[in-house]
Amino acid sequence: MKRITLITLSTLVLTACVSKKKYVALEQDNGELKSELTKTKVEKEELEAKFEAIQVRVDDYNSKISSLTEANNSKLVSVDGVVISENQKHMMRESLKSVPPAYLATAKTLKDSMNLAVQFNLKQSMDTIEEDEDIAVNIEETVVMISISDKMLFDSGSYRISKKADAILQKIANVVNSEESLDIMVEGHTDNQTLKSTAAVKDNWDLSVLRATSVVKKLQNDYNVAPEQLIAAGRSFYQPLAANDSNKNRAKNRRTRIVILPNIDKFFALMAAK
Repeated sequence: MKRITLITLSTLVLTACVSKKKYVALEQDNGELKSELTKTKVEKEELEAKFEAIQVRVDDYNSKISSLTEANNSKLVSVDGVVISENQKHMMRESLKSVPPAYLATAKTLKDSMNLAVQFNLKQSMDTIEEDEDIAVNIEETVVMISISDKMLFDSGSYRISKKADAILQKIANVVNSEESLDIMVEGHTDNQTLKSTAAVKDNWDLSVLRATSVVKKLQNDYNVAPEQLIAAGRSFYQPLAANDSNKNRAKNRRTRIVILPNIDKFFALMAAK
């Protein structure tokens, strides 16, 4: 009986010892977790303080940007859907002073007025180009069309520009270079006569395109017209001025047409960039 009691007592003592060790270990783990939690809370508070400071700076910057935007917007106006500054609008009105009031009588908007002003200035510029049997100038609204006979620009059957063309091409370049908002399209036109095919010129399509390209390159390389303002087009013999039934009529059809196209939207964009 005593022996059984001693064994039981020993078992209880050993069990108590094991439980105490686990308890101490758990207490230690708990202490470490609390320490880690405290450290995390401190770091969280530090991060929140930094974020708050950053947010204050962001709000300050946004406030300044908003103020600057409002100040800038107050100086802008919309002219026919294009936003420009009051100063640019003033510049436009100043440019209109050189145009006779009667010329602007039909304008309903500022954009209409600028179109008419461009038209007026183009007509003034065209006065330097004298019309004759080889040169015809026609102005329709704001589009200027200058038709030049092939004998004025090229040698017979060739796309190489002759020296006789220098004077007229210089005057045209002067007009285009005076205004960045002008585009210029060069159209080559031929008669319907079959060509002797060569390596360079196979038919009237080739000849009309090569002649237009030659004029474009001449304007760019010799007279400093910006290439982005130039367009080259070949029409062959499909837009004749007269029936191709006589030498006289065929001569009329062999021509280069130079079309000067005011781009009012580009004009407004250029004004906005100044």
